[in-house]
Amino acid sequence: MPEFTPRQNEVLEQALRLLVEGGDKALTTSGLARAANCSKESLYKWFGDRDGLLAAMIAHQASKVRTFERGKERLTAENLREHLETFARDLLEVLSGDISLALNRLAIGQSSRDGSKLGKLLVEHGRRQIDRRAIALMNAGKREGLLRFDDADDAYHTLYGLVVSDLHVRMLLGEPGLKDNARQAERAVSAFLSLHGARQESGEALRFSSGR
Repeated sequence: MPEFTPRQNEVLEQALRLLVEGGDKALTTSGLARAANCSKESLYKWFGDRDGLLAAMIAHQASKVRTFERGKERLTAENLREHLETFARDLLEVLSGDISLALNRLAIGQSSRDGSKLGKLLVEHGRRQIDRRAIALMNAGKREGLLRFDDADDAYHTLYGLVVSDLHVRMLLGEPGLKDNARQAERAVSAFLSLHGARQESGEALRFSSGR
């Protein structure tokens, strides 16, 4: 996941705003330079061509879904649950936000065009980056003896399905989002831990207290 400076993040937020408010045609180098109060030269230096800008916008959006950063703390049953719930809540909030919906609708609308790259960029710089970091959390949980599974990718997609279900598709079709993302995140993580939480030698399931 690329790291952007605070100034670059401000510019990317402006680019995302232009896309949501005006669609694909509103996202021009000149328009973004005006909106972000920067030069076109700076945009080219930071992000390269239009595809580079779109990739940076998508990566910036994906970075809003937080996961466990290895090395900062040791995972326990309690903070594993906290990290999983943070991931699930952030994922729901990002997917149900105007920006992600606009990006996905635009990609769907362009999918039949020759040379359209937005869908590929969304997968490579958005979904796969989120997946990679979440799977790293799964593997960290397994190393600490907190999770059990044969395949981290399968376990992760179980979690993803429990969290998102068909919500994103329904919202792309115009339905409203959830009233309580936090509650959905809590339920999904509880179900996931029932399936993949590790067991002690006695056969008793490890307790993943929600603290609620």
